[in-house]
Amino acid sequence: MRYQLKGKVVLITGAAGGIGAATARHVYGLGADLVLTDRQSADVQALASEFDADRVLPIALDVTDARATRAVVDQAVQKFGRLDVALANAGIAWKEGLSTVASCDEDEFEHILEVNLLGVWRTIRAALPEVMRNQGQILITSSIYAFLNGMANAPYAASKAAVESLGRTLRTELAGTGATASVVYPGWTATAIAEIAFGGDELATRLNQTALPALLRRPVSPEQVARGIAQGIQTRRPRIVVPARWQPVFGLRGLFNPLVDRYLDGHSGIHELLRQVEAEAGRNVRRLIPRAAKNDSADHSERTK
Repeated sequence: MRYQLKGKVVLITGAAGGIGAATARHVYGLGADLVLTDRQSADVQALASEFDADRVLPIALDVTDARATRAVVDQAVQKFGRLDVALANAGIAWKEGLSTVASCDEDEFEHILEVNLLGVWRTIRAALPEVMRNQGQILITSSIYAFLNGMANAPYAASKAAVESLGRTLRTELAGTGATASVVYPGWTATAIAEIAFGGDELATRLNQTALPALLRRPVSPEQVARGIAQGIQTRRPRIVVPARWQPVFGLRGLFNPLVDRYLDGHSGIHELLRQVEAEAGRNVRRLIPRAAKNDSADHSERTK
């Protein structure tokens, strides 16, 4: 039977971003009430202003804060009396350009994992009792990076592979309860995160053009991903791969991945671009060290006063 969104309450983290906002608009149009969260209150309030105030609850939220995430679920139940669907969508990537494992800023690497993996875990943990009570759904935004080589984007790729595994695990654990879990795999999408690979950064753009065939490089709109998510919710689809051209790669990744890795390992042009990424990232990190050392000194001075 088709899962009807009319009258259901849907929580979306990272709601002010491209995919989050487009999904909010789409499921609202299908009759859902919305709980919208993002880091900045102004961003989520601006999105909420598009909807009937009686059908939306906008809340600023840092998904790395477990207590605050639980409080969001409590507020949702207080306003609407229930929570049916939670889309754990909040995610971040490198702030400036690409970086390799050898050259990246360690704190930024760990922060990306904190948001993209542990933020998803905390969202699931907070929402799950209500979702199970209402035989609803958990959706996790992973990425094609869950099965692509994550060169120069390791923490993002690692986090997306990890949340894919988390979503698959959760679906099996929920089997027989009436509740379900799904994993969303957007391809290249025209959002702020993807801009870097489409002209926003020269090295990232060249890597993208060198590593992928033209067919797989074309970005899709957030609205296309949102339609896929909404359809996936309505049919409780376990895997939502958007656009469809990525589905053969997903289905045959056990075959493709070793071949792709071998191709990249032997591609001298890729090697040269990665060395350039490493050099540029190293310069960025070195620029931050004096400032960080100065801040550490100031912190120490404050503590000893």
